[in-house]
Amino acid sequence: MRPRAVATIMISLVAGFGLLAGCGDNGQGGGRDGQLSGVTVTVGSKEFTESKILGQLAAVALENAGAQINDKTGISGSATVREALETKQIDLYWDYTGTGWVNILGNSPTDVPDDLYEKVKEADAKNGIAWLEPAPFENAYGIAVKNSFATENNITTLSDAAQFIKDNPDQGKICAASEFINRDDGLPGLQQAYDFKYSDVVELDLNLVYPQIGQQCQFGEVTTTEARIQANDLKVLEDDQDFFIEYLGCITLRQETLDQHPAIAEILKPISEKLTAEVMIELNGRVDLDGENEKDVAEEWLEEQGLI
Repeated sequence: MRPRAVATIMISLVAGFGLLAGCGDNGQGGGRDGQLSGVTVTVGSKEFTESKILGQLAAVALENAGAQINDKTGISGSATVREALETKQIDLYWDYTGTGWVNILGNSPTDVPDDLYEKVKEADAKNGIAWLEPAPFENAYGIAVKNSFATENNITTLSDAAQFIKDNPDQGKICAASEFINRDDGLPGLQQAYDFKYSDVVELDLNLVYPQIGQQCQFGEVTTTEARIQANDLKVLEDDQDFFIEYLGCITLRQETLDQHPAIAEILKPISEKLTAEVMIELNGRVDLDGENEKDVAEEWLEEQGLI
């Protein structure tokens, strides 16, 4: 998890913007008749593509229902965007059950209940945060290699990879983003669970990791709804020790916000229900592979689905 100090600095960048309240004049759109007419909503997200798309799906749908939207998508780091929610700098954002269990609630990644969503929802309610029903997609962490590298070295599982790196430390380099490198449910926990250590760790922006697998590094951090896995001819290694925990996507917001405006949940529920893994891979690919804008992708998909 990123240090608290970083979170505080980042929060200052979004301070001063309107929160969920009456009409504002510093947002975008809104003002139309609808369930949220006269309401301002500040929508946040993390900095990676999928999170920004999810944020835009929420923003476009709520704006269509009459809300005035302050777009604060793209905040860097899980700790930072969560801090923004707690301190009322944003009103809602999408998070993941695994992040909630480990990074927000401080539990061990090796001590995960079967009913993870319910446990996260119940525990975070004590913090005044509501988790809406999860979407039917999971965006878990994974470790990938080039398909050719996997075939040549007979590597299909993370156990195979751990043994390979022990035997070939000169070929044990991993490319990964800062957050994964420092999270208990990321690199430190992974190495402990499989009893090995990468010979070198190259820190990159996550967007740069995918093309560097097989180039700068033999191994790389990936997320499982990422369209660039197939585009870069990568194989995600089987997590045969079940280390990586469940990462179901959920909308999170303060309970007081939900109590004041239950229409938010009503509007977003049918959207969430349609977000399968296949849909997320497609939407992510339209941004990362085709170069489209996250808001345009969100708006077009919602129109295609008859949701706005």
